[in-house]
Amino acid sequence: MSGTLLDAAARPVFARHETFPLRFGWLRKAYTETQRDPMVFTQADATVQLGVGKNMVNAIRYWAQAYKVLEEQHNPQRPRVPQLVPTAFGRRLLDDEYGWDPWLETPASLWLLHWQLLAPPSLAPAWWVAFHLFAPQQFEETQLIEHVIELSAAAGWRTVMESSIKKDVDCLLRTFALRRQGRQTMDDLLDCPARELGLIELAAGESRSWRFVLGAKPSLPAAVVGYACLDYLATRSPGEQSISLARLTSDPGSPGLAFRLPESVLHEALLQLAATEPGLHIIEPAGLRQLVIDAPVSDLAESLLDRHYSRAQS
Repeated sequence: MSGTLLDAAARPVFARHETFPLRFGWLRKAYTETQRDPMVFTQADATVQLGVGKNMVNAIRYWAQAYKVLEEQHNPQRPRVPQLVPTAFGRRLLDDEYGWDPWLETPASLWLLHWQLLAPPSLAPAWWVAFHLFAPQQFEETQLIEHVIELSAAAGWRTVMESSIKKDVDCLLRTFALRRQGRQTMDDLLDCPARELGLIELAAGESRSWRFVLGAKPSLPAAVVGYACLDYLATRSPGEQSISLARLTSDPGSPGLAFRLPESVLHEALLQLAATEPGLHIIEPAGLRQLVIDAPVSDLAESLLDRHYSRAQS
């Protein structure tokens, strides 16, 4: 069952980050450079145009697609080499004229990107397994590696190499926290934006254990929580106008697992939105908390972010 869920939610893409976690400025660079030249990442002088080494060129390309800022598009001049263009989400977030946050200056944008990284089809299956199909709250690296290997096999991904999965889990952990043991490289010390989210941290008193941080996240706006809930509803239950908070909290792929929020925190965020959003309601028939929408779900989801960013910029 878990293998089927993974295969439906993610693609068998491993180790394309060249061991580099996402860095500040990379998504903005990818967005602006592909607008200038959709083939920039395959040009012979890509390292000159992007100002980084060859491996980083590959890493930037991967992360821009994984965070759904860029997507491949058919290239009529070179059919075998697709060009990269901004996605609708990438334009909505990063466009210089009408983007929500072109320079990624607000915590809301980092949370939104984290949600997009995990949203299907995810190009980061190790991340998807860690947040949605991995039960331990505190764990060692080998536990997560073994679980990703097991579920990749269950998903029918027969060509995935164990060494690639190990690289992905190592990169995932360095994305969210610095290692405590061993020599720190410059890549480890350079800040990764996702560390600001506070989702994974080294376990207290342990040198080889990590833990997911469950609970309220001070930098996570209610609008992003609401957007993720509506996006999940639209994606998993097309045409439906309601969903239980229990599902939004604990189903694989849900905002509760992606953001590590208990139902009480999710409920509080949605109540905050319901107080000002006429199309969004929280009801409790027979004690079962439900989110009910009486507006087009996708339109309401985007309007939540429109209003949030408008207020943040005013």
